[in-house]
Amino acid sequence: MLDTIQLLEQTNFPSIRRGLLNTLQVNLGYLCNQSCVHCHVSASPYRTEMMSRELIDLIPKVLSAQEIKILDLTGGAPEMHQDFRYLVQMARQEGVKVIDRCNLTILSEPGYESLAEFLAIHEVEIVASLPCYSLENVDKQRGKGTFDKSISGLKTLNALGYGVAGSNLTLNLVYNPQGASLPPNQVTLEQDYKRELFENFGIEFNQLFTLANMPIQRFGSVLLSKGQFHPYMQLLKDSFSSDNLAGVMCLNTVSVDWLGNLYDCDFNQQLSMAISDPHIKHLRDLLTRNMDGAAIRVADHCYGCTAGQGSSCGGALTEASKSGLKLTS
Repeated sequence: MLDTIQLLEQTNFPSIRRGLLNTLQVNLGYLCNQSCVHCHVSASPYRTEMMSRELIDLIPKVLSAQEIKILDLTGGAPEMHQDFRYLVQMARQEGVKVIDRCNLTILSEPGYESLAEFLAIHEVEIVASLPCYSLENVDKQRGKGTFDKSISGLKTLNALGYGVAGSNLTLNLVYNPQGASLPPNQVTLEQDYKRELFENFGIEFNQLFTLANMPIQRFGSVLLSKGQFHPYMQLLKDSFSSDNLAGVMCLNTVSVDWLGNLYDCDFNQQLSMAISDPHIKHLRDLLTRNMDGAAIRVADHCYGCTAGQGSSCGGALTEASKSGLKLTS
């Protein structure tokens, strides 16, 4: 696979520093039941990297020491980790909000039939990937049969109360563009999603998050092979908005890999760009030290979070794209 890190290291992206840490985002491993083209961690059914039980047990202690209120679990398919349910239960007992980055198709895999009910019982917030509301586009990006399995998963979640008005079970969806382009306006696209999914399948959800594809790992390799890497990077830079700097996720989130190493964000993790503070490199360091005010490591891929309406784990950053106002250039 072609690597893009050498093309991203030299950058003129603005310097930024951390605020108060409120979210611990943990990558439990790269094992996944899918191999999506846009996957920035290159997850697949053939990956074997998985977090140890020792590190799993350390997570609740860090949440307590740092008074962190949100645990964001990702992968791969985080639910495929043998200690996923154990970790969720431990965090919820401490009153921590848990987010599950779910690909939806895992809900229909053999051995995971009770997963949706488990998530509902523990009031886990679900952020589910669904790159389009049409079968053709989803199967093209994520594999044949993925759309039907995703729809089935959404119906299962709705039946439990997820995404339904008046319920305390949150179901948010995630959109990624098909190729080297920026996401459309988040609010407008959310309206399209809600209309199409409800009219065609009776499906409801809370919010749609639009995320820009990062020019790293599997997607970065595809860009290089198609000769689209440099044009895409130019698009990101030309679309840079300084207003988005105040909302980027690295200000209050730290990313943890399956070995317990710390990174400013999930994308830096995939580029092996460790946190700059020499005294805070590993999950265990957060038991006694904090990261407030630390410099954030940046590279050219950071333009992906600040281009246009912005992009984060919680979707668009600009108020215009959140409120439905027209964006101005």
